[in-house]
Amino acid sequence: MSEAALTRREWLLSERPDSRLQARLGRAYQSWLRFSANRLALAGLLIILLLVFVAAFADLLSPYSPIVGDLRGSRLMPPGPGHWLGTDDQGRDILSRIIHGSRITLYVVLLVAIIAAPIGLAVGAVAGYAGGLLDVVLMRITDIFLAFPKLILALAFVAALGPGIENAVLAIAITSWPPYARIARAETLTVRSSDYIAAVALMGASPSRIVLRHIMPLCISSLIVRVTLDMAGIILTAAGLGFLGLGAQPPLPEWGAMIASGRRFILDQWWVAAAPGAAILIVSLGFNLLGDGLRDALDPRGSER
Repeated sequence: MSEAALTRREWLLSERPDSRLQARLGRAYQSWLRFSANRLALAGLLIILLLVFVAAFADLLSPYSPIVGDLRGSRLMPPGPGHWLGTDDQGRDILSRIIHGSRITLYVVLLVAIIAAPIGLAVGAVAGYAGGLLDVVLMRITDIFLAFPKLILALAFVAALGPGIENAVLAIAITSWPPYARIARAETLTVRSSDYIAAVALMGASPSRIVLRHIMPLCISSLIVRVTLDMAGIILTAAGLGFLGLGAQPPLPEWGAMIASGRRFILDQWWVAAAPGAAILIVSLGFNLLGDGLRDALDPRGSER
């Protein structure tokens, strides 16, 4: 290791940082060291980066159109040199449909995370800090959502809103926020009586400022871990809605809908349903491995054990 690199490492790992920036960069670097020591977590990160790459360059990577197929000459062809993963009952290349379907998968998980995580964070932080009647009301609403299986509740919302990818995203987001609220409330209860929160209150900070500026940031690391671990469940829920015809509508190459269309040929033309099923399995595994690595890296108590 060069002297410059060693100096940067010592600067990042300094026990007495000279600025907030140095302290934040040092914490981030220590988290990365714990994360990079986990090979399975790195494998999960590689899978997710590959998913993002495929989704970003789907038009360049797909050899055929994901929507238009050769119904006369390429219907239900097995995997081979011309079609690496075979073709479906409409003569469409399955590999091209899986590549373009990665965009829909990424679209769903990102939108659900953007919608559900802030809602759960806000509800949990407010309930934990306010306490009393407001805490009871917000947590009972959360319990009502947690009492129903996520897929069943999402089916009910999609049935009311109508089929479509946007309504499926909204339904999954509505059913995904309660666990985040529970985590945020638990984190808030552990810090609301601490000395630095009391010091901020004595300085005249309003309750809303305390929640937004001092409590919510402390809950973000736990929330990131839970959101990452929930990505696999979100993908499976979206695939389940697509399988039932309530998610992305044909001819969009959504992986769950592809499995639904291939179940009729599962015995003879197994690749039609097996290929998108394998894509769901690999991406879900990648998110789970990444979430486990983030949990170990961002939990300082876990690193001390």
